[in-house]
Amino acid sequence: MKVEEKGREDKGNQLLARMPAALADLVFTDLEPVDLPQGMILEEPNEPVEHVYFPTSGVISIVAMTDRAVAQIEAGLVGREGMSGAMLALGTDRSPHQTTVQIGGAGYRLKADLLRTALQQDALRERLLHYCHALSVQTAHTALANAKLKLDARLARWLLMCHDRIDGDEVPLTHGFLSVMLGVRRAGVTVSLHILEGQGLVRATRGLIRILDRDGLEQMVGGCYGVPEAEYARLLQG
Repeated sequence: MKVEEKGREDKGNQLLARMPAALADLVFTDLEPVDLPQGMILEEPNEPVEHVYFPTSGVISIVAMTDRAVAQIEAGLVGREGMSGAMLALGTDRSPHQTTVQIGGAGYRLKADLLRTALQQDALRERLLHYCHALSVQTAHTALANAKLKLDARLARWLLMCHDRIDGDEVPLTHGFLSVMLGVRRAGVTVSLHILEGQGLVRATRGLIRILDRDGLEQMVGGCYGVPEAEYARLLQG
């Protein structure tokens, strides 16, 4: 993909869109366009990463899990602002987490070996390390939210984060998928959605949640939303 074809920043992948021009040939030349259907597994736990994915639409989940996936919960969320395989910038080729497509979309992929070669360039390595930092801040605030917020507020925060990464106001997910992402039973998701609906914040139908009042969702979440987003903007959108 040529640099000039990467599209507008709000429609393409933002991590690629602001790539320094001097790095264009190292990265853009070898990108492959791919579909990212819901449920597609991009990384298996403790398996070497073969490709890095840069979404232009859809949402990817980094899922922490116990041995044999007895328990699992979402630890990180990636959309068109970022990439999968961030551990490569940190010098390792695998993670104990599973990375899967949560909301279907599309994007680009790059062979892991090609990214390792490109990471020899200081400017690219610095940019991706900044992204790794922003992702770690997101993970820390997810832990904070899981410890301090009620389930309905945790769901509100999660919906805000998805809303940031999609076009429009409709989040296409089932209660079952939500229960895995939040690490709770489906019945808990159902009750929490009813609470948000009762406050006029969302409308839920089978497999779809429509955001009606984003400001209201932000008020419900309070300070547990916004810090990771501000850190990303400070480091990668300046």
